[in-house]
Amino acid sequence: MPNLTPSQTNLSRFWSPKVHDLSPYVPGEQPKLSNLVKLNTNENPFPPSLKVFAAMQDELSESLRLYPDPNATALRQCLASYNGLMVDQVFVGNGSDEVLAHAFQALLQHGEPLLFPDISYSFYPVYCGLYGIEKGEVPLADDLTINVSEYQQPNGGVILPNPNAPTGELLGLVAIRQLLTANPNRVVVIDEAYIDFGGQSATQLVPEFDNLLVVQTLSKSRSLAGLRVGFAFGQSHLIEALERVKNSFNSYPLSRESQAGAIAAIEDESYFQHTCQANIAQREKLAGQLQALGFSMTNSYANFLFVTHSTMDAVDIAAALRQQGIIVRHLTSSPRTTNYLRISVGSARECELLVQALTELVVGN
Repeated sequence: MPNLTPSQTNLSRFWSPKVHDLSPYVPGEQPKLSNLVKLNTNENPFPPSLKVFAAMQDELSESLRLYPDPNATALRQCLASYNGLMVDQVFVGNGSDEVLAHAFQALLQHGEPLLFPDISYSFYPVYCGLYGIEKGEVPLADDLTINVSEYQQPNGGVILPNPNAPTGELLGLVAIRQLLTANPNRVVVIDEAYIDFGGQSATQLVPEFDNLLVVQTLSKSRSLAGLRVGFAFGQSHLIEALERVKNSFNSYPLSRESQAGAIAAIEDESYFQHTCQANIAQREKLAGQLQALGFSMTNSYANFLFVTHSTMDAVDIAAALRQQGIIVRHLTSSPRTTNYLRISVGSARECELLVQALTELVVGN
């Protein structure tokens, strides 16, 4: 090995100063193993609609030499019609994380703390670090629910996942309306990645509140995590701010085939409803089976369960399951959740294998 000078070993000297202080988001593990029961990243166990494949295939032609529609006009029209809104109240981006990033830049930098739950989507504090926004982490209640009255304090904006992640707890529209009314001069972002698994979307409040931005994704309920399509709904002045940021960063975020596939997924309403109801039914069945094994859990309205066991430690359960090829998520970012596991709702067969493994583990202990 060649001898390196001190300057050669300090390769981070090329980094911009801000990079040294960043704590990047850590995505769920994606093991490259066969015969794996993968219940750690909340992916939908059902395949996408067959109409998605057909629509995307139609775009695989010589037209790929041409740029896609930078405004995703047809997709925005489809989303607007589906949600009873106007086209200028819809924004689309390359996955909801990118949409959220644009919102942090465009709407949430006001020199005051951004309020969000202390146990929540871990990308929020990452974006705060990236964009120089002060964090205002609001503790969840003892039962791990959100109390919206705690968000009536000075802030530069509010962002909440609904249902919350990783707890799965849901806020009703009455609570969201209370939150919006209490913060009339700041944007309230409702991040609805999991809303289709049992909640009512806040999109219906968009015409009423000029400070509401609702963010959604096709990754979960539409089984399109690999397509990377996210969108936001809000009054036109909020959408214009997002467009200004997007067009200063990447004015062609969605490919031709992504736009076509997204439209097909939204239009196949019967398949969407079928898979959502099947996910909900599987979630409730799995919850009952885990409760019978001594687990307790939050009241999840998402496609995952947030569970803890009465006698066994979460870290030991996760390790034992891994030895049998079953991967769940052990979240250690908060002391309050270190003994919890987040378990995605898998297929009927995957859930059966999980319950079998946990039954053997519980009996053995």
